[in-house]
Amino acid sequence: MKIHFIRGSLFFLIISLTITGYAKGQIYPIKFIKDTLQNGLTVIYSQDKSLPVVSTVLHYRVGSKDEISTQTGYAHFFEHLMFEATDNIPKASIDSYVQEAGGDLNAATFFDKTVYHFQLPSNQIKLALWIESERMRRLKVQTEGVETQRGVVLEEIKQTTTNQPYGTLLQKTMENLFQGTSYGWDILGYEKNIAAATIENFQNFYNNYYQPNNATLVIAGDFDLKETKSLVQEYFGNIPRGPQPKRNIFNLQPMKKAFRETINDEKVQLPGVFISFRGPSVSSADYYSSQLLTDILANGESSRLYQRLVDKEELAVEVLVEPILMQDVGLFLIYAIAAPGKSIEKTEKIIYEEINKIIKEGVSEEELTKAKNIKENNFIVDKKHSLSIAQSLAEYQSYFGNPDLINTEIDKYLKVTKEDIRNAALLYFGADKNATLVYLPKESQK
Repeated sequence: MKIHFIRGSLFFLIISLTITGYAKGQIYPIKFIKDTLQNGLTVIYSQDKSLPVVSTVLHYRVGSKDEISTQTGYAHFFEHLMFEATDNIPKASIDSYVQEAGGDLNAATFFDKTVYHFQLPSNQIKLALWIESERMRRLKVQTEGVETQRGVVLEEIKQTTTNQPYGTLLQKTMENLFQGTSYGWDILGYEKNIAAATIENFQNFYNNYYQPNNATLVIAGDFDLKETKSLVQEYFGNIPRGPQPKRNIFNLQPMKKAFRETINDEKVQLPGVFISFRGPSVSSADYYSSQLLTDILANGESSRLYQRLVDKEELAVEVLVEPILMQDVGLFLIYAIAAPGKSIEKTEKIIYEEINKIIKEGVSEEELTKAKNIKENNFIVDKKHSLSIAQSLAEYQSYFGNPDLINTEIDKYLKVTKEDIRNAALLYFGADKNATLVYLPKESQK
């Protein structure tokens, strides 16, 4: 998903480059300590004193799936509003505080979560904890800040959907693949819902989900454990526990038939086909085999679809499978952009030919080994700097209640068999279980 509020400094450019090359190829278990405050806030500490950097991640268990169909886009709206003002932080000053301290900050909204992070020199950890504690329950959800960010969000929706080629892709996909559930809209939501939202609507959303007992705070990097625990208690310990968040009931009905639509779009230069399939949730037994399947099928220049569509037949300039992570269900988006003058219909036909080959014949041992090696390499690389460690710990805690998966999840990939891959293809990549969108340049009819 899009990342908003990208900030940075020379300090963190240097640090990032240093960390990237650190301990290449070595696997060290990530050590951590997990606490829970009396108000329900889960706090995870992971020390690494190799560099004078500390990262904090505050992961709220709220995303677009927690909205209702008449009040969409609220989770994303709060990602923006959290950079406005609190009772003790003046309007639009959070950026300057962090930049002056030599750090950076960012945030992102997803279907199941909203995540805020800071990266700072280790002697500035107080700043991150103070800002996050202020935003947790002292955010000003009032007219001035709301109207400022309402305009920003409405413009973003317009630029991302109306004014972009293939811009309606995610909205149409979610509407038709997950109809009748709260996954049935794009994370950005609908313009009309944001435009019509009242201050009371936003305040109710904030009070329901932005509570300590609906969040995980992770602190990773160079810090003193005793001192930092004391700071966490000082800044967050006095925040009262909130009510148990009200959740939507997820009840996904079987698809009666596949959905298909052709869109003639004046902003599109090259035809594209986008085929989305329902997939397993992150807690499903099929999750790991289905992830390896997508890598074998269309991720990387040696993948089946890239070799066939781009290299061999030169029908496409780009082909990829994008797995979209969700807590209650999954989504796999296969897309291909046609080469100039080439047939998008033939491209789509070949996609299904390659899927059906896997369903009938399975994959080779070489393909499976390579896919596992890629996962293992990514698993190692993702543990080489404090921010990615903090993000992983927060996600494992939020989704599974088990942050130790940061050390052990790779074992689940390594246990996948060729038969598991074939079964995943059969279960999730059926022609009758998808939403297909074909985008054509407006003057084209093919």
